[in-house]
Amino acid sequence: MKFPLLSIDGSKADSIEISDKLVKLKVNHKLIKFVIDWQLNHAKPRVAKTKQRNEIKGSTKKIVPQKGSGGARHASKKAPLFVGGGVAHGPKGSVYKVKKINKKVKKLALAQTLSKKNFDKNLHILADVKKEIKKTKEFYKFLEKNKLANVLIISDSDSMKNINKSARNIKDVKLIKDEGTNIYDLFKYKNVIITSSSAKKIQERFLNEKN
Repeated sequence: MKFPLLSIDGSKADSIEISDKLVKLKVNHKLIKFVIDWQLNHAKPRVAKTKQRNEIKGSTKKIVPQKGSGGARHASKKAPLFVGGGVAHGPKGSVYKVKKINKKVKKLALAQTLSKKNFDKNLHILADVKKEIKKTKEFYKFLEKNKLANVLIISDSDSMKNINKSARNIKDVKLIKDEGTNIYDLFKYKNVIITSSSAKKIQERFLNEKN
């Protein structure tokens, strides 16, 4: 599929060909949600921790007779019922199982997310920025001219250096490098702008990697 190339300086730019295998796939929302859940599971480590019953130090002596008192049976003071005992069903820190996911699933979900952005007409390709844009006003005018708001910009390293100063202070605009392309950010922002070099790299990784 051909995409027209946007240009910040207003010069006439050519179009770019992107494989249909990357931008015209049928979207499986359950698959995408599965990958987003996996990503959020890895985003922040679990640090909250309470002591379970088996981690409390103290005597294991039976505190009351098993029978005859008419009361409940208790094994030791370590039970969650008593002050100073273990916490029932509390957070366990890093003991939790970390979700795992197949590489092919991640790649497919990424391609389907780009396809959804394309179907919604929210996917745009930007010609590589070879000249530094120093003023925020200049980059803001480019977004305003193309009616773009709430934007995720996926950039190659060279373009990133040239637009970082002018784009980083604009509200609801985020810049990431192409190797950091992820589904959560793609869904978080309405519009997605990918520089032409980044688009080629993402396409190459998707089509040529074995796994």
